[in-house]
Amino acid sequence: MMITSKNVLLAIAYICLTLLGVALYLQHGLDQKPCPLCVMQRYAFAAIALICLVSAALPRAAARAGASLGLIAAHIGTGIAGWHLWVKAHPEISCGIDPLETALNKIPSAELLPFLFKANGFCSTEYAPILGLSTPMWALLWFTIFTIALWWTAYKPER
Repeated sequence: MMITSKNVLLAIAYICLTLLGVALYLQHGLDQKPCPLCVMQRYAFAAIALICLVSAALPRAAARAGASLGLIAAHIGTGIAGWHLWVKAHPEISCGIDPLETALNKIPSAELLPFLFKANGFCSTEYAPILGLSTPMWALLWFTIFTIALWWTAYKPER
């Protein structure tokens, strides 16, 4: 099977949606409250999924442009996950109940889908690692993988 841009975009969208499902399980099944930075990472995963789904349905040139847009969302997610790790490494810094949380919780998507986009936790809270990595470490890993895959999809040479 040949790897096509459409296959890559659909795989990325599927993985992003799966990661959002995992986030919901951690939140509602294991009672891990999402902090503002967690919610911002959820928005980045949702944006990447939506961009990739739409781009996969477009002609090749437009799909490449869409992959570039997804690449921007992946870079933003990488920055948020990196900042989250920095906050966790410096527990005296908190992003808890602050203007960021208040602003995030007033976004229409947070009011329409509070089970997914409402922040009510603290960024410095330590939860049990999953296969040795914290949740923001996993997010950073996936955003990095998406960055590489989307860069390849957007900028690979034509055949």
